[in-house]
Amino acid sequence: MNTKIASVLLIPLALSVSACGDTWGERAVTGGGIGAGTGLAVGALAGWPLVGPALVGAALGAGIGAATTPEKGN
Repeated sequence: MNTKIASVLLIPLALSVSACGDTWGERAVTGGGIGAGTGLAVGALAGWPLVGPALVGAALGAGIGAATTPEKGN
């Protein structure tokens, strides 16, 4: 049971940090999508209403995706 909980929490975190895209906008959108899906999964497993966790997940994923945009060095 603890392994399932750890997987549900750690895999989405890794996915949100590895959001796809080159610009901060692209990474925010993909991170938001990953976060929304993660929020739905966590909400469903926990038996919570699904809208709240999906919105929180989308906001956190978008923030993390935008914040981790790689800088282009010349």
